[in-house]
Amino acid sequence: MTEEKKKRKLLDRLKVKYRMVLLNDDSFAEKFSFRLNALNVFIAVGVISIVMVALVTSIIAFTPLREFIPGYASEIATKRDLIALSMKTDSLALAANARELYIRNLNDLLNGKTEPKPQKNRTDSTKKYKKISIKSSREDSVFRSGYENQDKYTLTINASARSKNSIAGFFFFSPVRGRITSSFSPVTEHYGVDIAAAENEPIKATLDGTVIFSGWTSETGYVIQIQHSNNLVSVYKHNSDLLKKTGEYVKAGEPIAIVGNTGEQTTGPHLHFELWYNGSAIDPQDYMVFQ
Repeated sequence: MTEEKKKRKLLDRLKVKYRMVLLNDDSFAEKFSFRLNALNVFIAVGVISIVMVALVTSIIAFTPLREFIPGYASEIATKRDLIALSMKTDSLALAANARELYIRNLNDLLNGKTEPKPQKNRTDSTKKYKKISIKSSREDSVFRSGYENQDKYTLTINASARSKNSIAGFFFFSPVRGRITSSFSPVTEHYGVDIAAAENEPIKATLDGTVIFSGWTSETGYVIQIQHSNNLVSVYKHNSDLLKKTGEYVKAGEPIAIVGNTGEQTTGPHLHFELWYNGSAIDPQDYMVFQ
């Protein structure tokens, strides 16, 4: 028997039709019957198997049931891990930048390089200052005399507050809103307050004044100092960026820096704020509220 005849014989067997009949056991009455062959059974089983495979694959791919399969990664867990890795990467980048800056400053110090001196304000050459008269006019003298003598004989306790050597009458603008993490303590040489605030939050000048220092130190990072009236100085440390330069005049509430985490003496984003009056440090919490 040739190979072709064997295949034809097998195909004929698959096409042989059979009848399946269901009979009543008592009366032998035919209740149900249908015809089939081996080829039809094979095709039906194959189609059902394909449909079942497609249905199971769809359920696994498009429903949360896939998370219960051992070894299948959870989407929520994956996102959580990605966020954690991103935060660690940012922290490592900040630490690397801080370490690089520290090494650079240490190298400059060992090589004898110091911080640049503050630049002096340049005189505007477009204006002729020599022709400006600084002598007071008669009207100005009368106004000054009247203003200075209007409360000369008033017996009130505010007379001392208006003295040139007092800052009790000042209205201080809070440089930033936040929680006090470290209070004023001269015993531990902490001459200011630490205010925990959100990173990149703007820092504002507490009073009108002139910037007397705007630069970098290895211990306190980016620092800005403002000279106010009545021999009062405010200091803002550990900033991420400085918005004002030495010699600029600022108004109370005007942004001067950005909250950061620079310098060696810091463990997180915050502002170290100091007030110095007549060369002595005073507690800023006695004059303003930060929360």
